[in-house]
Amino acid sequence: MRLKSILIPALLATVSANGFAEDRFGLGVIVGEPTGLSLKYWLDDDHAIDGAAAWSFSGNDSFQLHADYLWHNYDLIDSGTLSGKLPVYYGVGARLKFKDDDRHHDDDAAFGIRVPLGISYLFADAPFDLFAEIVPILDLTPDTDLELNAAIGVRFYFK
Repeated sequence: MRLKSILIPALLATVSANGFAEDRFGLGVIVGEPTGLSLKYWLDDDHAIDGAAAWSFSGNDSFQLHADYLWHNYDLIDSGTLSGKLPVYYGVGARLKFKDDDRHHDDDAAFGIRVPLGISYLFADAPFDLFAEIVPILDLTPDTDLELNAAIGVRFYFK
């Protein structure tokens, strides 16, 4: 578990140092599979990098880190009378899942490719977004396996 204590502060320091300077950094929570801390950094109006440091409760409890490169499409869903924006997003990323199963002495880390598909609501007059996503994951190590994550979340954007 020593790797987790090094990775989390390094991830937060890297993203926050870049994000606070540009007014494009969001921090919040993700709930579902996984549940934990959610980050998002907008590169421009259509592209972003998101990530999470979270706990997975499927199978055995485990900690995971993931990051995705996202494309946002604002034309697929008409936001109607809503004042905010309602983009659909899709992307590609990676997940590192640290298994901690004391019963079987199985503490291998799993590495997988993520393909997130989601929808977000970007408030017009408040620095928040709400999101929901479904993410197929192809684990490549230690075994090849197909998983599905689904979660909702909220983030606050620092300005």
